[in-house]
Amino acid sequence: QVQLVESGGGLVQPGGSLRLSCAASTTIFSLYTMGWYRQARGKERELVATITRTGTTSYTDSMKGRFTISRDNAKNTVYLQMNNLKSEDTAVYYCNTIPVIRTGGMDYWGKGALVTVSS
Repeated sequence: QVQLVESGGGLVQPGGSLRLSCAASTTIFSLYTMGWYRQARGKERELVATITRTGTTSYTDSMKGRFTISRDNAKNTVYLQMNNLKSEDTAVYYCNTIPVIRTGGMDYWGKGALVTVSS
């Protein structure tokens, strides 16, 4: 069964840090590159960072130097460490595979983790 469960979101002040976690079902995690995406209110979902099964990472330019993606293959979990957060980082953050999981002809997404950056 496909399952993605994000956690670790919350309210943080500008300049602060948060660490997001995503627990994935075993089948997904063992086979795919994983990614963190985010969707701000009124905007399209965008890819933030990716990590291959062997640990090679990539980031959207605006996140380089501030966000770090990692994975623990033994725990089927992918993480996103976010530092020096800015108000424009406010969004719902989702994890998913690369490419996005499709079930029943539709993209599958977990519930996401809301990150609010505000003073």
